[in-house]
Amino acid sequence: MTNPSASAWDRAAEGWSRSTPIVHAWLQPSTAAMLAEARLAPGARVLDLAAGAGDQTMDIARAVGPSGEVLATDLSPRILGFARERLLAAGLANVRFAVGDAEQPLATTAGFNAVMCRLGLMFCTNPAAAVAQAFDALRPGGRFVALVFGEVAKNPCITIMMKVARKHRGLPGSADPYAAGGLFSLAEPGRLAELLKASGFADVESTPVAAPFSLPDAAAYVAFVRDSGSPIMEVLAPLDESARQLAWQEIEESLRAFGGDEGWVGPNELLLASGTRPA
Repeated sequence: MTNPSASAWDRAAEGWSRSTPIVHAWLQPSTAAMLAEARLAPGARVLDLAAGAGDQTMDIARAVGPSGEVLATDLSPRILGFARERLLAAGLANVRFAVGDAEQPLATTAGFNAVMCRLGLMFCTNPAAAVAQAFDALRPGGRFVALVFGEVAKNPCITIMMKVARKHRGLPGSADPYAAGGLFSLAEPGRLAELLKASGFADVESTPVAAPFSLPDAAAYVAFVRDSGSPIMEVLAPLDESARQLAWQEIEESLRAFGGDEGWVGPNELLLASGTRPA
C-alpha cells in the first residue's frame, strides 16, 4: 500500500524541484550550519533522510568528496527522481538513492558517520521511531543532525497563512500547533532534545537558527508556497477554484506587511539539533 504522505509528496515533487533555487538561497546558511555540526570529513559515509529534490544532498556529497558516500532516501519515488537527475547533472557520482520511510529500518548496511535530516523530521508521525532508526544507522561516534521549524511565534508567515486558509475552509481559527506530523510538531521547547536523549544520543544540543526568507514581494512568496505543495495547499484543496483564489488573495494581502524598501523579508526561525552516538 502506498503511504499517503508519499502520494502527497509525489504530487508536489515537480513544483518542489522547480523551487530548488529559491529553497537553496533561503536555507544556505542553515545547511552550512548543519554540515558543520555533522563534522563531515572526506571519505565519510552519510545518510540523508527525507532528501527531497537533493539540494542539501549536493552540499553533503561535495563535503565528503569522491572517496565518500551519500545515501539519499525519501518517501517519494518521484521527488527522488528529480534529486537523482540534479546530482548526475552536477557530476556527483558518490550518491545512491533509495525510497524509504525514516521511521522504518534501513534495508541496507548501517555504520554511517553521519545521519542528516533537513526539514523532514517534523513530518514524521512517529518522530521517536525516526530518531531511533537514525541512532541504529550510525557507527559509534557518529553524528545525527536535524533541522526543523522552531517556535511558532517566530514563524509568523506560516501561522498567518494557516489561519487564513482555515478561515476559508470554515475550520476553527486555531489548531494544535504541535500536532504530530505538522510543521511545528517538534517546535515545543525541549521536545526534540528529549527525543534524541531518549534514543541514547549524547552531547545533545538544540539551537535556534534565524532563517529569513527574502524575495521581491509577497506575491513571489505565495507563488513559491503554491508551487511547492505546502500544507496550506492541503487545507485549501477541498475548495473550488474560485474559493481557493479568494483565499490566496487574502493570504497575499496579509503577507504584504513584511514588505519594505529592501523587498519582502519573511521572518523564520528554525531549530538545529544534534547528538552523538556514544562510542
